[in-house]
Amino acid sequence: MSRALPELRPLFPGVVIAGLVALAASWLAEHYATPVMLFALLLGIAVNFLSQDERCRPGLDFASRNVLRLGVALLGARITLAQVESLGGAALVLTATAVVLTILCGVALARATRQSTTFGLLTGGSVGICGASAALAIASVLPRSASLERDTVMTVVSVTALSTVAMVLYPVVAAGLGLDERTAGIFLGATIHDVAQVVGAGYSMSHETGDVATFVKLMRVAMLLPVIVLAVMITRARGGEAGGKRPPLLPWFAVAFAVLVAINSTGWLPAALVSSGSDLSRWFLVAAIAAIGMKTQLRDLATVGLKPVLLMLGETVFLALLVLALQRWMP
Repeated sequence: MSRALPELRPLFPGVVIAGLVALAASWLAEHYATPVMLFALLLGIAVNFLSQDERCRPGLDFASRNVLRLGVALLGARITLAQVESLGGAALVLTATAVVLTILCGVALARATRQSTTFGLLTGGSVGICGASAALAIASVLPRSASLERDTVMTVVSVTALSTVAMVLYPVVAAGLGLDERTAGIFLGATIHDVAQVVGAGYSMSHETGDVATFVKLMRVAMLLPVIVLAVMITRARGGEAGGKRPPLLPWFAVAFAVLVAINSTGWLPAALVSSGSDLSRWFLVAAIAAIGMKTQLRDLATVGLKPVLLMLGETVFLALLVLALQRWMP
């Protein structure tokens, strides 16, 4: 322990500051009904001068990478195999198909707009799976580059804004199309990006719609594991990180995610422990996005332009239309 403390001490200032920003963002989100990820990102950007302080930089780097991966691993505490099976084979196929095709759509649109393939994977994964959490998880295994953090911030901001709009608009669309409670739940759960917005939209229609929407959303979260493996394979194929370091095919946090899903599926874990793991995951992810915000320069975002935003809007519209079309063939 005495040997470990000198190694950890340089991390304290940056980690503590990221935690304080996450705490402030959570308080604001609770009082102003705005996504906590967006508040964390904006507050982080507002104090980005701290990233220039040599005392804070090691901890911010640790929070934006290692704390992020811990948060992703703990996402597994939200999911059980029984939840996935309860929806039936047709809903499983629909959800998996929608996620895969949305990611492919993201890659195709990225190439069409002269963006990188990895950027298409990042945005397609965030739209197709679980919004900001997926963007952070995928970014954590992509090759480090000067533009990665900027692209991640743009993705988080855009997907959070689009998810908020969808939370308000999609229940109106579902009601206008005359979807029943189960079908509406599948539509909302398969199309809205962030978990919180899915819950808000689903239960605003009915309790059954909310339950179905939440389960479908958790199925999409479960798709995070194979997408992370895909991102790692792309990184390995391109030579890995800077300096030629090739990441493992199954990162430790992806393995931990799968193990938590398996353990949670047994029913051995007390409900209080599962809830605590889910809350801790959220805290880690909020702290990580706060740290990423603190490392972001506004002038870098200004150089991006409208193309990434329009790309994600195109992915969002594609996903909604695809799910509505697939539902027509569901039994």
